[in-house]
Amino acid sequence: MSPAAASRIAVVTGASSGIGAATARQLAAAGYRVVLTARRKDRIEALAEELTATGHQATAYTLDVTDRAAVDEFAGAFKTIGVLVNNAGGALGADPVATGDPADWRQMYETNVIGTLNVTQALLPALTASGDGTVVVLSSTAGFSTYEGGGGYVAAKHAEHVLAETLRLEIVGTPVRVIEVAPGMVKTDEFALTRFGGDEEKAAKVYAGVAQPLTSEDVADTITWAVTRPSHVNIDLLVVRPRAQASNAKVHREL
Repeated sequence: MSPAAASRIAVVTGASSGIGAATARQLAAAGYRVVLTARRKDRIEALAEELTATGHQATAYTLDVTDRAAVDEFAGAFKTIGVLVNNAGGALGADPVATGDPADWRQMYETNVIGTLNVTQALLPALTASGDGTVVVLSSTAGFSTYEGGGGYVAAKHAEHVLAETLRLEIVGTPVRVIEVAPGMVKTDEFALTRFGGDEEKAAKVYAGVAQPLTSEDVADTITWAVTRPSHVNIDLLVVRPRAQASNAKVHREL
């Protein structure tokens, strides 16, 4: 389904790699003019060039979603947009609560929760003005159950889930949908590596023995499917896991 002219701009945060980049590619293929935002200027500019070279419309905009002044300046460029995909986020560390680094907890909260809040608040008028807006919050199965060593990330993702749920209640009756997509185990180039401070051995253990974790493309396909439903259809919450994962703590490993 092609987007209507008034709602064909899609903003994707955290678009420099992984799920964000894959989502930008798939939304572009679905007919959206994608606006790629992330802190890494070189990455999003390269992706914008890739997309335009294949006949799609894409613009790169360097943005730190935790910087409210910068977010407000960015949002000021739009009178209407159709889709906002709040993808920017991530995990840091896997220490227990007793020894976790408060700085890591604070950074995870700022990026996953305050970043989502900043961009959603700033772009909500443009989403509403489109007459057919969609807010996507990319949370995680960590937003529904906890696991040892995940306290800080789980707390942030619980908060992000509640943000989406509350926003949906508060704006019902307006022409804006709120969709939450909550992935389980996704193997990307950077998520686990960033979480463990670049330790490749620790990052590899996350996926050890799992035959087929989800890919960035799997999650992007899910997001794009939800966004391209008819405008009266709201996918409130979609949990997506690999077949090998029954819960955060129950994963089949062939070791």
